[in-house]
Amino acid sequence: MRYIIHANKSSLEAASDEALHVAEKIRCVLNRPYFFGDFEHHCSPSIGIALFPDSGQTANQILQQADKAMYQSKAKGRNTISFFHQSIQEAADARMFLEKELRSAIENQDFILYYQPQTDRLGRVSGSEALIRWEHGQKGLIAPDQFIPVAEEAGLIVPLGIWVFRESCAQMRKWLDNGLDIQHISINVSSKQFRQQDFVDQIADAIRQYEVPASRFVIELTEGVVIDNIDDTVEKMRALKQLGVKISIDDFGTGYSSLTYLKQLPLDELKIDKSFVRDIATDFNDAIIIETIINMAHNLGIDVIAEGVETEEQRDFLYNKGCRVFQGYYFSRPMTSADFEAWVRKDER
Repeated sequence: MRYIIHANKSSLEAASDEALHVAEKIRCVLNRPYFFGDFEHHCSPSIGIALFPDSGQTANQILQQADKAMYQSKAKGRNTISFFHQSIQEAADARMFLEKELRSAIENQDFILYYQPQTDRLGRVSGSEALIRWEHGQKGLIAPDQFIPVAEEAGLIVPLGIWVFRESCAQMRKWLDNGLDIQHISINVSSKQFRQQDFVDQIADAIRQYEVPASRFVIELTEGVVIDNIDDTVEKMRALKQLGVKISIDDFGTGYSSLTYLKQLPLDELKIDKSFVRDIATDFNDAIIIETIINMAHNLGIDVIAEGVETEEQRDFLYNKGCRVFQGYYFSRPMTSADFEAWVRKDER
């Protein structure tokens, strides 16, 4: 199979990613067994990809390059995807290898949750945010920014998200049994996971299984997730609120900030994005934006938390403007559950 896609020079990387994504979907569909009478057959497609005009200018040139890429796939043993250009192929191979390892990691649950404290201005812990890390056998801990985009593209983010919530429930149960009164764990939820028809049922089932109060959990959604299909958003949020789960808008101010949806949605918290916090001492506009967000949230009866707090100056500015909950390296980096518990108990003594 030959696959050709048009790409401007400026969008070559994006075009190659899209081509790989489509080709992978085609490969998966063709891999499904089919039947002739009583006999089961399997197809092992070899797919070649050429990017126009990067691989040639004429139709014949493009077809020839795609054909060469297809034969590269056959030479590799079939059932694979190849690009004509070596540099793009190397990136594609790395991407496919990472996806393969990620699928195996999800099956084996080779992940761990780190927890970053959420505190008052004196560093006294009220809650935490759960942050996933991949425990790779050879590479050690892999940060989420390296594998979450691949999980999103490959459709693996849903099982990964379910694991994160269930693991958070298990951890909260352990903390409560150990007498550690952590108010909540905040958990990021992707758009694909949130849009699953049974998303609320998944949350409810995990809470029931681990016998933890729903009020101990905060679901963090980005603004983009919230405004996409607002009716479905409102319905799911209300169902979560009925369970007792709290709702937070993550990275507030970086997307589609709108008073209309703030008025519509049953929100508990706005999380000020770290990009505003970083420059509040030197950027007048960021300082004004933060002050406006805090005042607006208070007037709407919504709590505010600032992330990315790294200096005393940032903490004091935020506190003086009315923010009472903070998260960032000034207080603590993310840590394992055991280190988190020890860190909290140290402050209790």
